[in-house]
Amino acid sequence: MHLHRSVLLAITAVVAGACSSTAQEPGSLVRSTDPELRRMAVALIGDLAERAGLELKEPVRLEKRSRPQLVRYLQAKLDEELPAAEAEASADAYALLGLVPEGTDLRATLLALYTEQVAGFYDPDSTALFVLDDQPAPAVEGLLIHELVHALQDQSADLGAITDDSLGNDRRIAAQSAIEGHATLVMLDYLAERLTGQRLDLASLPDFAGPALQQAVSGMAQYPSLAGAPAVIQRELLFPYLEGTAYVQELWRSSGRVAPFGDRLPVSTEQVVTRNLLDPPMAVRLGVQGGRVVWEENLGRMEVGVFLETHAGAGAASLAEGWGGDRYALVDVGGARGLAWLSVWDDVVSRDRFVSRLSGRLHGLAQPASLQPMDVDGRPGALLLVGLPPSVHVAGSVME
Repeated sequence: MHLHRSVLLAITAVVAGACSSTAQEPGSLVRSTDPELRRMAVALIGDLAERAGLELKEPVRLEKRSRPQLVRYLQAKLDEELPAAEAEASADAYALLGLVPEGTDLRATLLALYTEQVAGFYDPDSTALFVLDDQPAPAVEGLLIHELVHALQDQSADLGAITDDSLGNDRRIAAQSAIEGHATLVMLDYLAERLTGQRLDLASLPDFAGPALQQAVSGMAQYPSLAGAPAVIQRELLFPYLEGTAYVQELWRSSGRVAPFGDRLPVSTEQVVTRNLLDPPMAVRLGVQGGRVVWEENLGRMEVGVFLETHAGAGAASLAEGWGGDRYALVDVGGARGLAWLSVWDDVVSRDRFVSRLSGRLHGLAQPASLQPMDVDGRPGALLLVGLPPSVHVAGSVME
């Protein structure tokens, strides 16, 4: 799903609770027109940089904004990053896959989600951290513990570049998982020491993040827009925090307190889930004849799991374990839109399990559909066609 890449949700406010700081302001580490916001940030930034394994290279800029200003900002960002035609095409594709209701207004859905939940965020495009001016001081400081890590990250890794939409859906979500997982683990590290009075080695604690993050998920579910959003949107919003934190925790366990960038940056949601960077996905290409391709993208392992759960029931997401890559195309034929989705698999057994589980459940899709196994450059593949006439022919290829 094509979600807004610039806004980093302040899920941390649910977890962080009340915090206070006592460090003295050293002077030039933070720039802000709000003295209290600057004081809180200065008290935190050095400690957070050390915990994150990052260097503070230049001052961080923070400003407060009103909710009306935030809404205008988000609307402008959506206009820039998710134009109306693109949002419509993406929503149409996911509707054909049965992942969102037909006629979903993606831009309106996202704007409602962001304005409902966001208390503050770091924006890579303007290299500034914005905090809403209606937040109480303890909530602001709790928010800063997370969001200042994003400002530090952006000085070492270009967050805008590694989450750019041109990289594709799956790779973008994987990068966001590294970004959010890292910031969340640093936050938990900071809060654990504050609560216990001693420095803990989070990498040595199994599932340390689980209970705290489940609390966050429970708190987020209280928001009507999030609770009412389609499962694929909910999952994409929460996956970077849940799986991303576990990914970075494993990275700290194996490599010490390092940031998940450069050659440690995952390129697929599969790598985030498996914690294994040695198995990159295959790049799938589609060739379509007999119709006009309106939109192309990939789902990735995480969203394939949501697709399986949607149509094959709870627990079916485990069938995505053999996923090796995918690509879909929204195709216009005489004014009607259909979908071609080609997935490739690690082995024939994984592919056949996928096809067998789904073949009897295609009636759940809004349009007539077919699912057939096929060979894709010597790789086991499966081609799903939804709402396309026999005159449309689809071919595929893969690149390692």
